[in-house]
Amino acid sequence: MGDVLLKMEGIDKTFPGVHALDHAQFELRAGEVHALVGENGAGKSTLMKILAGIYAKDAGSILFRGQEANIPNPRAAQNLGISMIHQELNLMPHLTLAQNVFVGREPRRGLRFMLDEKKINAQTQELFQSMHLQLDPRLKAADLTVAKQQMVEIAKALSFNSQVLIMDEPTAALTETEIEELFRIIRQLRAKDVGIVYISHRLEELKKISDRITVMRDGHYVDTVDAAEVPIDRIISMMVGRTIYELS
Repeated sequence: MGDVLLKMEGIDKTFPGVHALDHAQFELRAGEVHALVGENGAGKSTLMKILAGIYAKDAGSILFRGQEANIPNPRAAQNLGISMIHQELNLMPHLTLAQNVFVGREPRRGLRFMLDEKKINAQTQELFQSMHLQLDPRLKAADLTVAKQQMVEIAKALSFNSQVLIMDEPTAALTETEIEELFRIIRQLRAKDVGIVYISHRLEELKKISDRITVMRDGHYVDTVDAAEVPIDRIISMMVGRTIYELS
């Protein structure tokens, strides 16, 4: 793992009737897969949506590469190099893969009224090749499996030159074979010093792919541990605030 990419400290967020985050914190290093775990309502997705510019924090600070970062919206996050892939994929089924990757940023030709299909397909093909994906940019998103759509979402994130990639329950709808393909892409990104935040409830899976694990409970930060050194039952205990003996 490399240098610290970002630090979130003292993050507070309140929704009507709910104190979702209470002085939460998180750190991510370059070339790290950092898992974020907790029971439903622990605050993990809320914390990452603040980082991705979807929610505004009520208090606290975000340091990105050592500088205070203001992230008022998702475009600001993307401009910094922070992208989030949601559990509910956001591809538009009627568009081609290339059009989905560059939607809103399409290269134009002529009098700027015409989409430059040749250029957009070539740029998308370069992205796919860099990920070792055998996909035709001209295919419609509707024709892909969920796993392949997810790969296109990753390619879209990388098209913003993302240094931080947030994945929210990325394997929820995948088969074992598809999970291994996703892990291959993640390892490839890690080797390129991309920092990956991996939100999941599948703890066995996290032991395979993550370097560190941060545990949250009831909107609070609990601890950050080395994934290889801490057993799963200890992680569960931190998540629920009780020992395995008390739970049995």
